[in-house]
Amino acid sequence: MPRALFKGAMLADSELCHIAEGNYYSPPYAVDHRYLRPSDTHTVCGWKGLASYFHVNVDCEININAA
Repeated sequence: MPRALFKGAMLADSELCHIAEGNYYSPPYAVDHRYLRPSDTHTVCGWKGLASYFHVNVDCEININAA
């Protein structure tokens, strides 16, 4: 089962991930949003569309635009 971890915190856990270009995408209900902080970063892909990013914050350690 794919899981997303950062500094020992479980960020996402789901058997229903989609894989695109080597990246795993978890459904929103499988993500623990307590660790996410909004980012102003957005990118556009011709076939995936607009992507919005989040910073991951676990115990005051921040991974910029990691989600």
